[in-house]
Amino acid sequence: MATQTAGREPSILNPGLLACIATAALAGLLFGFDTAVISGVTDALTREYALTPGWLGITVSAALWGTLAGALFAGIPGDRYGSRDTLRILALFYVVSAIGCAIAWDWGSLVLFRVLAGLAVGGSSVLAPVYIAEIAPPSRRGQLVAAFQFMVIAGILLAYVSNAIIAAVEPDDIAWRWKLGVSAAPALVFMALLFRIPNSPRWLVMHGRDDEARRSLARIGMTDALADREIAGVHADLADQPANERLSWRLHRKPILLAVLVAGFNQLSGINAFLYYLNDIFARSSTALSADVQAIIIGVVNGIFTFVGMLLIDRLGRKTLLMAGSLGMAASLFVGGLSLLGTIPSWLLLPALIGFIAFFAPSTGAVIWVYISEVFPTSVRSRGSAVGASTHWGLNAVIAAAFPAVAAYSAGAPFLFFAAMMALQFVVVLLYFPETKGVPLERMRQQLGLAGGHERMAADPNAAGPRR
Repeated sequence: MATQTAGREPSILNPGLLACIATAALAGLLFGFDTAVISGVTDALTREYALTPGWLGITVSAALWGTLAGALFAGIPGDRYGSRDTLRILALFYVVSAIGCAIAWDWGSLVLFRVLAGLAVGGSSVLAPVYIAEIAPPSRRGQLVAAFQFMVIAGILLAYVSNAIIAAVEPDDIAWRWKLGVSAAPALVFMALLFRIPNSPRWLVMHGRDDEARRSLARIGMTDALADREIAGVHADLADQPANERLSWRLHRKPILLAVLVAGFNQLSGINAFLYYLNDIFARSSTALSADVQAIIIGVVNGIFTFVGMLLIDRLGRKTLLMAGSLGMAASLFVGGLSLLGTIPSWLLLPALIGFIAFFAPSTGAVIWVYISEVFPTSVRSRGSAVGASTHWGLNAVIAAAFPAVAAYSAGAPFLFFAAMMALQFVVVLLYFPETKGVPLERMRQQLGLAGGHERMAADPNAAGPRR
């Protein structure tokens, strides 16, 4: 819950608050695992189903089209039924998809279960950050929402380690099934923990359930007096918003553009294409290290620098991190592209990718889910976040499908394209992005220059309806 001053915030060490944050962030672990695990099975799937580079791209990107659908539509049930309850359904999707991939009987069934996994990833990428943002104190909101991204990175590293271990102990013809199916275990844990945390107090107040909101606030460490002030603050914020407010380009142009830009540039860095095809990329490098070992190195670096981002995001701010990261990623990607083109030694590929990750993780990697979850008004937050997340996953699917064919034509060309996009990101962030660190959610409207209730009715009379 956003508050006015640090003195009114619950202790960050409160066990109830930490339990809520940790549970929601666990969705990130599953998100990261499903994102990266495919990198360890591309060779096996190519042999198993006789896939060409084009069909491999389709197979890898199949889950991402499900992810796009999950992100697009998660906002509606999220706003109606609450993030927590919708996440329970998505946890079930994670379990079923993992088991289904392990027992897939043909290519079609594998793709079907990967699409189901994508629905879970896309939906949780919207709703878990929203849930965290709505219960986090504003002075620590960036850090706590970034905990979701840290768990994404932990999931990616876990996938790399899991792939390496399973490859070492299982025969090649069944190892890929274990690699895809093992995520059922953490998914079951996630589903069980979701039954032990409360609904978002902000969502409860928005639906007229103030008594439940007080109990929820008590569980995250607020006294009765603080809870009453929080509830009054949310009511005051909602009073300036029409009931049944719709997400509208006319009314919400600024946050929509910000969400689309931060999500789009995140993917135009090339991050997920590298994660999906990391083993294939490293196979082109002249080094004594195996592709699996190099992937684990990338995963460790990713985790370390994501933690650095968590420490800095509420100190330096979102905008500063994005700008610094843009320049570092552009330089690293340029070196990586030249190494793959043979202009410079190919062994520089690993240092270039390590440098790329070191700049990506604390910048756009840490900022994306924080920014998307905090720039929209309360009444349309889940739906607005869905716009940003669906942009992320839509571009992800397109890039993942195209990457094998483009890289087969010119291994270095994708790197140089992504480098140019990061240079463009620097300019866009510098000129357009506002800083949101430490701004209470109730004040975000003023920070972004959005109209209040009366001004919105003048701009669009159809935006308001009778308050229930």
